[in-house]
Amino acid sequence: MPTPAVGPPAAEPPPDPLALIRTRKYAMLLVMAALLGVPISALAFGFLALVSELQSLTYTDLPKGLGFDGTPSWWPVPLLALAGLLVALAVSRLPGGGGHKPAEGLSTKGAPTAVELPGIALAAVASLAAGAVIGPEAPLIALGGGLAVFAVRAVKRDVAPRASAVLGAAGSFAAVSTLLGSPLLGAFLLMEAAGLGGAMMGVVLVPGLLAAGVGALIFTGLGSWTGLGTYSLVLPQVPHADRPDLAGFGWALVIGVASAFLGAGIHRSALFLQARVERRRTLLTVLAGVLVGVLALVFAEGTGREASEVLYSGQSALGPLLAGQAGYTAGTLVVLVVCKALAYSLSLSAFRGGPVFPSMFVGAAGGLALAHLPGLDVTSGFAMGVGAMCVAMLKLPMTAVLLATLLLGTESLTVMPLVIVAVVVSYALSFRLAPAPTPAPAAPPSAAPA
Repeated sequence: MPTPAVGPPAAEPPPDPLALIRTRKYAMLLVMAALLGVPISALAFGFLALVSELQSLTYTDLPKGLGFDGTPSWWPVPLLALAGLLVALAVSRLPGGGGHKPAEGLSTKGAPTAVELPGIALAAVASLAAGAVIGPEAPLIALGGGLAVFAVRAVKRDVAPRASAVLGAAGSFAAVSTLLGSPLLGAFLLMEAAGLGGAMMGVVLVPGLLAAGVGALIFTGLGSWTGLGTYSLVLPQVPHADRPDLAGFGWALVIGVASAFLGAGIHRSALFLQARVERRRTLLTVLAGVLVGVLALVFAEGTGREASEVLYSGQSALGPLLAGQAGYTAGTLVVLVVCKALAYSLSLSAFRGGPVFPSMFVGAAGGLALAHLPGLDVTSGFAMGVGAMCVAMLKLPMTAVLLATLLLGTESLTVMPLVIVAVVVSYALSFRLAPAPTPAPAAPPSAAPA
């Protein structure tokens, strides 16, 4: 009698997305996503409000209380040194390492555990409140996802891993619902960063969009009720943009190439510094804070403008930068780009936060500097700089185009062709300039059968 062949068990077929959507469990998943969107978006609003109040306290109220007439230009140096100490303690002493490392990009890989949330929050608040050149989006993504998973497992311990992952993503969607100016922009950022695609994209995206929509309503309501605003990216005044012409497309090529090289420099130096900081965490994180403060001091003393223009993520400064561009000389904008880019690289290497908004600000300032030259109008230079620099740092081309155009209101359709060219050039060249991936070690040869 022949012996039946023995082989590996057949792989389990992937779930049918349409069948999942039709189930009662998926309907319950949508209800849970909507319910989770309310408290998570409220907590995200509170997080942003806390950071904003601490920034005012440390840079405005405290110097005034100590008898200074305004904020001294050297003030960021000791403040960022103290922030570096707090971040180093959170990273080295608390679970979770203070969250993901921003020099390595925007991470969406899994929600943190409940025990890791305090360390992530402390490292982010210390970084953002003191003026490190880092954004709030990455901590909000982590905190929103972690809180969602914690809440679900507190109610039902045996929740399926797939459902837990979907609800964690919905929590992240709710937390960043209006940060980028629209819940759709936040959803698109998370979708592209996570690499969602195919039929399963809708299974994850629909609960996330629902949570983001609920979150946007909560942000708007709390902003109106408290009078604090919604902390979303807004450009209130957008100058008229010229219709694209041959000179404009030439500038798109120039801005795309320049952004790719600048982004590669920032990214490579941040990774190089990060490896050194991790060896002597406390000392070098404090030193990184001091150097960021010194860059702000150099800019303030050299240009006569505020040191705060070099500090922070740049999210709330994008609108005033565009509206007040006539008050900047080309030289001042070049100095701002250099100081902000160096502070950005230092902050990525040692502090905790997100990489999105500083990349937008550096690109915007660079585009405005080039707009002093013939053939490039202010709005087109601004938009192309934002998109090209954003994709150079994030490697998310669709998100970069949307961020650079949808915020411009009625001018978005005019500048979109130029932005697309600048983004594609920067995206393609960025991969050529990126360091080669480290090859995986070869597996040991298997033992020959006896």
